[in-house]
Amino acid sequence: MTSATPVGDAHPYLRAASAGVRHHTRALTLAPEAATAPASADRTHLDVLHAHLVALHRLLDQLQTATRPPHPAAGRHLATAGTRLWQAGAAVHDAFHLLPAVHAASADEEGCHPERLPEGPPVLTICQRHLAAGHLVRRTTTPTDLNRPVRSHTTTCTQ
Repeated sequence: MTSATPVGDAHPYLRAASAGVRHHTRALTLAPEAATAPASADRTHLDVLHAHLVALHRLLDQLQTATRPPHPAAGRHLATAGTRLWQAGAAVHDAFHLLPAVHAASADEEGCHPERLPEGPPVLTICQRHLAAGHLVRRTTTPTDLNRPVRSHTTTCTQ
């Protein structure tokens, strides 16, 4: 996927994150076991993916806040993209909770004590992140916007 805009070094961390997602996608499709069946999602993958979606949502919120006053139409499109990212994050969060949890006995045998972690048990971090992102969404988005179907692209693309 290429862009007509030269990237340069303006956004190295964003480029690195995008490259990491592309690398992970390729690794899943090129894995030897993927020859027979695609890899199944697990809670760890969904937790990391949710963190990525929430970070992108925050970035888009900041961009649309800065873009909307001088360019209202572009700001509205960025706000819509942020809403769609929130919807994707909510779906990933829901899928996380539908997957089977790690067997608690194996965690005890390995000496894992999540209650001792400063950020709390790992299973709850996705919920904490999701709730924090929900506060941002409720500050800027109405429930009607969150349930609105995806609309088609309305601007004219130029080359």
